[in-house]
Amino acid sequence: TATTTSALFPPTDPAIDGDECLHDCASCSIHYPRKFAIDEDDKLYGEIKGWNRHLLVATGKTDWVRDVEEEKGSVMEAVGKHAGLVEGGRLMLSASNIPPPEWDGEEGEGGVYAKGRPTRCLLLPAFQWVEGVLPENVPEVIKGVVNPAATNLDRLGASSASGEEVRGQNPSGQVSAAPTLPPGITLHACPHKYLILLCSQATRDARCGQSAPLLRKELERHLRPLGLFRDFDDTRPGGVGIYFISHVGGHKYSANMMVYRRDDGVGRSVEEQMQANGDGQQDGQGQQVGQCIWLARVRPEDCENIVRFTVLQGKVVKPERQLRGGFDRGRGVVSW
Repeated sequence: TATTTSALFPPTDPAIDGDECLHDCASCSIHYPRKFAIDEDDKLYGEIKGWNRHLLVATGKTDWVRDVEEEKGSVMEAVGKHAGLVEGGRLMLSASNIPPPEWDGEEGEGGVYAKGRPTRCLLLPAFQWVEGVLPENVPEVIKGVVNPAATNLDRLGASSASGEEVRGQNPSGQVSAAPTLPPGITLHACPHKYLILLCSQATRDARCGQSAPLLRKELERHLRPLGLFRDFDDTRPGGVGIYFISHVGGHKYSANMMVYRRDDGVGRSVEEQMQANGDGQQDGQGQQVGQCIWLARVRPEDCENIVRFTVLQGKVVKPERQLRGGFDRGRGVVSW
């Protein structure tokens, strides 16, 4: 366990990163509402509940019932009912605004949760899309896809006795076998290199419903000139996907932001990454998540430096004020 913020992720250093890391965005024209008040006094770091895998369920919505496991007829409800099947530690479950696949059937009153309508899920840290998920096949998905997958505690780049690199080792040291897929389920790698998740659940806290779209707009403004912004339908490898998710806790520290990063490019500057990959065409498709950096108290004026330093370099600009926790699989450290 990393007991300090700097033991988990490196802070920015003006001597290395330049004076830009000391200043909020000067060109930011987006601001929170005047009455957007949050807790500024509590200690943030090390207070989050640990998690081993993260499952994002595509709903196409930006808000949900208070507890997403109570969305009738949804995959979230089914995952909640079958949580006892999950092995290898806690599975964080999030509804997301990721669009579900097109469907020719009758939606009726069920909408995106209509009986027989499949959806897709994104499994982290495996960075795998799971297609064809239905409430009725959730037990098979948990046993055949989730449980064999890597966890946040599995070291990247660990070596076996033969000296070969091993990825996806579980804490017991045994290598996970390739999953036997349930009928109708397909897997494919997420093309993004980075993932930014923003809580947007207004039914939990109105501030999240206000902050998420504003932050997304400001993040997009800084990502587009770098050629890194990706819509869901943009399947070019690399880039940054930005998605809204349900409650993750700590709404009084709004806005919460989770940054998932693949296991390459750590510590390289923006210019080095752009030069290595050309015009923002980031590589790394098929690799697992190496880090998750969980921030809070994020404001629009923070977005420029979050893109430049946190997303692209794995550094934290305001660790004492904003870092809640996370993990680094390359170094085998977590905040819990």
